[in-house]
Amino acid sequence: MNTISQRFCSCSRRLRKRGYDAGKKVVGRKRHIAVDTDGRLLMVNLTPADISDSAGAQMILDAIRKRWPWVKHLFADGAYDRLKLMDKATYLDFIVEIIRRRDGAKGFEVLPRGWVVERAFGWMTRWRRLVRDYERRVDVSQAMIFVAMGANLMRRNAHP
Repeated sequence: MNTISQRFCSCSRRLRKRGYDAGKKVVGRKRHIAVDTDGRLLMVNLTPADISDSAGAQMILDAIRKRWPWVKHLFADGAYDRLKLMDKATYLDFIVEIIRRRDGAKGFEVLPRGWVVERAFGWMTRWRRLVRDYERRVDVSQAMIFVAMGANLMRRNAHP
């Protein structure tokens, strides 16, 4: 095997990485997204499922600060309440507000500001290829998310 095909094989293995999260019972990849208050996609990061939510969010924080330096306040759910993530957010001059469920809450409960991201995930799953993790490569899966959310923006602008 020559060196070009060896490089391609190692690169394609990296792009196909999947994992298993025993806590969430997820096989494949996790989607970490950042949206604005209207649900428009700002940033997306796909990680293997065995990477923690906090580690996936740390990569998003760097990208948000670089792309949108004026963003100051972020909302996150309880899975992102980790010391390393909070330290990085403080270092990057973010205010992170963790949205938690009430103590003793049973079943589904609408969380303030938490529904914005869940609504964006709902819009993404209107695209059949995003319902499950069908893609073999991470970059193709990420591109499909951008296509779905771009189509959502066009639909919202065409039919206000």
